[in-house]
Amino acid sequence: MSFKTRRNTLAAAVALAAVALSAALPAQAADIKPRLIRFGYGLAENSNQGRAVKVFADEVAKLSGGKMKVRAIGGAALGPDTQMQQALIGGAQEMMVGSTATLVGIAKEMALWDTPFLVNNVREADALLDGPVGDKVRGKLTDKGLVGLVYWENGFRNLTNSKHAVNKLEDLDGIKLRVMQNNVFLDSFKQLGANAVPLPYSELFSALETKAVDGQENPYNTILSAKFYEVQKYLTVTNHVYSPWIVTVSKKFWDGLSKDEQAVLQQAAVKSRDFERKDTREEAAKALAELKAKGMAVNELSPAETARMRDKLTRVNAGVATQVGMDLWTETQGQLAKLRGGK
Repeated sequence: MSFKTRRNTLAAAVALAAVALSAALPAQAADIKPRLIRFGYGLAENSNQGRAVKVFADEVAKLSGGKMKVRAIGGAALGPDTQMQQALIGGAQEMMVGSTATLVGIAKEMALWDTPFLVNNVREADALLDGPVGDKVRGKLTDKGLVGLVYWENGFRNLTNSKHAVNKLEDLDGIKLRVMQNNVFLDSFKQLGANAVPLPYSELFSALETKAVDGQENPYNTILSAKFYEVQKYLTVTNHVYSPWIVTVSKKFWDGLSKDEQAVLQQAAVKSRDFERKDTREEAAKALAELKAKGMAVNELSPAETARMRDKLTRVNAGVATQVGMDLWTETQGQLAKLRGGK
């Protein structure tokens, strides 16, 4: 190799290293100012939410050269999701992560994620949320004063009750079931024959303990962390709704950031999303095993009974389609058909 060739090769290597370095450390030459970001979330610091918020905060500090600092505030200390959403819209708080279900009143398209039996597995969920459909739904928040960055996983919701195992559709008849204060959940379980009772999560444990309600539905992680196994005997693996969380930023705050600062938050959000999903799925598997060990009787709904429930919810799904808009509904079903190998 000639001296000139060696010199050109070395120059190219140096240039590539510089590009890689600037990508890894944008703060060195980027338009980044000192910022304090209050990031609110509902669960405890040692939860999957808390761990992922820490990953996000560490990544923001790294990418911004320590200029942008995230103050994580968990345990619903800044209020429930709905209160934090309003704080973001008003510019009184910078960021949060919370349920998409509580955003339906702000952006009706968010009701798409409440559709019962919409996805069959996490592969479909990831593809839908991270693809054009998920982007479109996220984008609906912008006009409402919020910027959606990424979706995290809450998980598949499953059914518990204190009366008997739910092996078939008819076993839901008459069960007083707590549901979220959300019309799709309320209508769904009424259609399935349960006596659906809307109740805030904060009141749920005592309602189960006093038998004011017989059952509830949540992901395994929540069933374990909330100690519902102390007041519930039966757990039925229904996977009836896949619940995402969404990381949002106050649009007032976002619009005041430079492009480089926005890029820092977006990159950090993607990293936290990938960590959170893996962490949540690992935790869910452990949670199910622990719930069995604590004495819960666990059964899995058969594919035939799942199909019966899905058929029973045709009217509910039609209502969701009307609410979110037929174009979005049709695009979602088309995307799912592709994922399932359909034409």
